[in-house]
Amino acid sequence: MSSEEETSQTSSSSSSPPPSSSCSSPPPASHFIGKKEDIVKAGRVTKLVNGCRDVLVLHHQGQLHAMDMRCYHSGGALQYGDIEEFDGQMCIVCPWHKYKITLAEGEGLYQAVEDPTAKPLRTYWRSKGVKQRIHKVTEVNSDVYVTLNDSSEAVDSDVYQTERYRTVLLNAQPKPKPKK
Repeated sequence: MSSEEETSQTSSSSSSPPPSSSCSSPPPASHFIGKKEDIVKAGRVTKLVNGCRDVLVLHHQGQLHAMDMRCYHSGGALQYGDIEEFDGQMCIVCPWHKYKITLAEGEGLYQAVEDPTAKPLRTYWRSKGVKQRIHKVTEVNSDVYVTLNDSSEAVDSDVYQTERYRTVLLNAQPKPKPKK
């Protein structure tokens, strides 16, 4: 299979099989994001998809991932976050408050304390559950498409996908400085 025919996906269900590599057309209800080479070169792109959802598509370690662009905690712009490994899972770290979000499932990770009275403190990684909506990424002939995760189950990052947030709250927040 050539690299142009490879299909990379991230979805909220790890049990779903990858799409067939012989697929020559984008999945129904998918949205064109851009050319894979442009996304790889940029590392990250953001796009308003379907006129209602701000999506971050990123390329990391040979894989494409897509998630809601704004952090579930306080709306931080995840396109400026670092990618780091925590407890064996690749995470994007929100630049505002350092919340850790897994790229694969959108789980919020934190370090819990086993016994707060013990010295030294012993910590371990815990999941808060899925907090960030993850979307499916498909590549067809070097074109990258996103299919929105339309699960009816509410996810914390949904709060930042409303028109009210875009027009009122976002305009009231200070603009983050781009990384150099």
